[in-house]
Amino acid sequence: MPRMIWREPIETTTITSKPPGGEADGASAPAPGARRRVITLGDIAGRESGGLVVLLVAIGVLTLASDEFLTGNNLANLARQVAIFAIIAVGQLLVILTAGIDLSVGSVLGLSGASTAQFLVAGVPIVPSILLGVGIGTGLGAVNGLLVTRALLPPFIATLGMLGIARGMVLLSTDAQTIQGVPDAFQAIANGTVLGIPNLLIIAAAVTAVVWFVLTRTVFGRYIYAVGSNPESARLAGVPVRMVTISVYLISGLLAGLGGVLLASRLGAGIPTAGTGFELSAIAACVIGGASLFGAKGSAIGAATGALIMGVLNNGGNLLAINAFYLQIAIGVLILVAVGFDQLNTRRSAAGGG
Repeated sequence: MPRMIWREPIETTTITSKPPGGEADGASAPAPGARRRVITLGDIAGRESGGLVVLLVAIGVLTLASDEFLTGNNLANLARQVAIFAIIAVGQLLVILTAGIDLSVGSVLGLSGASTAQFLVAGVPIVPSILLGVGIGTGLGAVNGLLVTRALLPPFIATLGMLGIARGMVLLSTDAQTIQGVPDAFQAIANGTVLGIPNLLIIAAAVTAVVWFVLTRTVFGRYIYAVGSNPESARLAGVPVRMVTISVYLISGLLAGLGGVLLASRLGAGIPTAGTGFELSAIAACVIGGASLFGAKGSAIGAATGALIMGVLNNGGNLLAINAFYLQIAIGVLILVAVGFDQLNTRRSAAGGG
């Protein structure tokens, strides 16, 4: 089995042929009528460029429309709101890169958060309670991966079933009641700050950075893109497709479990209905951030950017007293536009042969 080790960037050299009589060290003259290609934002920022433009426009408009948007308190609240969505979105991205989908992350988040609160109320110390809560999410994610790879269930069906199982488990274990009485030290994890920066923002940035590193600098990251591009070709090339698929669902469950623990810490309670609809928000964040639901396209930074866009829109809507239903319409339009542009670019690339 290939070893998953650090992957150094490989320098490449382009070899071009020169016409007879051309200067040895001089650039050949451009062909008559040839156009010089203009470097665009897409060349610099990649597939995240569209999301970055939308984010910058939204921030600019809200800055002009509301004096409260750039205040310290509002930005801190925005960071706390976005952080958990970003963590879940980054985990969802790994599954989407393999051309899969995880509809269970919202229910897994709710189960992990409520279970952590139950452990704490029962007298279990904070660190073991957190590990148990995250472990529950990791275990359910691994089950999703086994259902997809061993039972050969479609990802949509496997994770849809897990959505119902996890939500039913949390409602049964809590009797549909909020779990209160968690220690103040546990609440300080999500509500505290370091040098004025919210802890949740630091954790979300760290998770995003780790996943970015894995996708861009490790063999495992290359395997994920290979599986999403063509699993059969990846298998023939020696990629452990089954193991990679199980791993991405496991990591998605782990990050959903972490999100549940952080949400319980932020709210100071375990809420059995927490996370309802979060799976759709995570998928939307990935798509808005440039990921393709057909696999092999997307990045951790793009998923985090998509989550930030949705958070900024919701935050701005609250500041400007905009009906929340209009915000849902706006996010839906963004999803359609993002997917439409992705399909348009794909067709253009196919037509151009590159």
